[in-house]
Amino acid sequence: METRYFYVLRCALVLTDLILVNFCFSLGAQIANKYGFLAEQNYLRSNLLICNLIWLLCTAIYRLYSDATVHRVEAVYKATARSYVLHIFLFLAFLFMSKQNEFSRNFLVCFYTVMALAFLLSRFLGTYVTTVITKNYDLRKAVAVLGKNEGGQKLASYLLKQNSLKFVGFLDQDYPIINNDGLLEVSSAREQLRTAANYGVEEVFVSVNADKMNDLNDLIEEGEKNCIRLKFVPDFSALEHNFKFDKMDNFTVLCARKEPLESIENRFKKRLFDIVVSLGVIVFIFSWLYPLLAILIKLQSKGPVLFAQLRSGRNNKPFWCYKFRSMAVNKDSDRTQATKNDSRVTPIGRILRKTSLDEFPQFFNVLLGYMSIVGPRPHMIAHTDQYSKIIDKYMVRQFLKPGITGWAQINGYRGETRENWMMEKRVEHDIWYMEHWSLTLDLKIVFMTVINIIKGEKNAY
Repeated sequence: METRYFYVLRCALVLTDLILVNFCFSLGAQIANKYGFLAEQNYLRSNLLICNLIWLLCTAIYRLYSDATVHRVEAVYKATARSYVLHIFLFLAFLFMSKQNEFSRNFLVCFYTVMALAFLLSRFLGTYVTTVITKNYDLRKAVAVLGKNEGGQKLASYLLKQNSLKFVGFLDQDYPIINNDGLLEVSSAREQLRTAANYGVEEVFVSVNADKMNDLNDLIEEGEKNCIRLKFVPDFSALEHNFKFDKMDNFTVLCARKEPLESIENRFKKRLFDIVVSLGVIVFIFSWLYPLLAILIKLQSKGPVLFAQLRSGRNNKPFWCYKFRSMAVNKDSDRTQATKNDSRVTPIGRILRKTSLDEFPQFFNVLLGYMSIVGPRPHMIAHTDQYSKIIDKYMVRQFLKPGITGWAQINGYRGETRENWMMEKRVEHDIWYMEHWSLTLDLKIVFMTVINIIKGEKNAY
């Protein structure tokens, strides 16, 4: 549920608060000394760390930096005020228990007065900056509710209060998905999902009674075809179904799939891994490899050194994917896959493709955030359009950033797909990766990719 912007905001809040505590501690000591209220420097220095630790303890007790608190302005103010009051009591209790009677009472008055003013100013400034950013740069995730029943109405009220979400309304405002006989109108709901996708909606919360859950398979398939995540908020008291349960305040949300990378912490780990690895490859390998390969490519055929092609990215958004050009310039490159003994492939191109060196420019795609080191391989736009119509659950793989290598590739499903079953197996492996992601799994895939390149792969042509 948490977006990248609010995760950064949460981290920034922790950092700035700690800076404020230390700044106010120092300023309080200076004010006390200036006006003759001597603050013993030795005691101040020895207790500064304790002061910081107590602040972190207080904020943890009142969950000031939690996802649920940061998304609501009033919750941030309440948690800050409670943490401040608790800090006074705990810090004074510590001084009393440690028998530090020499500690300046005047300093404490100065410190907590400055601290109160500083946090009040900080929260007002933070609210203003957040409001300006939200107003001018819509960084929120667009969501909608399908099912205008009592549960849907309550859910909509909750979504409207979330700063990180842009609630666009009910999809079934004019065309209810439950008919007069109490039956689910799947055709109407599917049409509304397609409309939602056209308007940029990324997630749809479906509010239906538990006894209607068995009718939702078609709805799930339609959502995934349009790259929309469906999350269900039913009355599940008598429900037995293999959904992933999630919590959202007082609501229990059922997600159609388990996705570890929906967690902002996991996305942060994966992105950090991508940046470190791609920077290392670009600086230490690509910097000297590019001029060498550029000369060889130019000597063997006319055309650019790099080949850029529009491919399907995360959430089915197209991006320019870069490779070393391994073929002579031709008109079919955007439609036809490379085949065995393909006449378009140049001699140096065969070596590049066999060793996967042609993929090295994609580390720039990774650094720019369009790709990941590990993920489903990006397909040509024409192939995405083709296979999305004939391969079940094909578009589920588009929930992830495409990768330079992937789980399907190290298991032999790479290169040309002559028959539909080959693409089905690739999609099956991509979905398995999405549902079982871990940083350890990424490291394993990278290691196996290097081993496969050394050994040589029969489908690399």
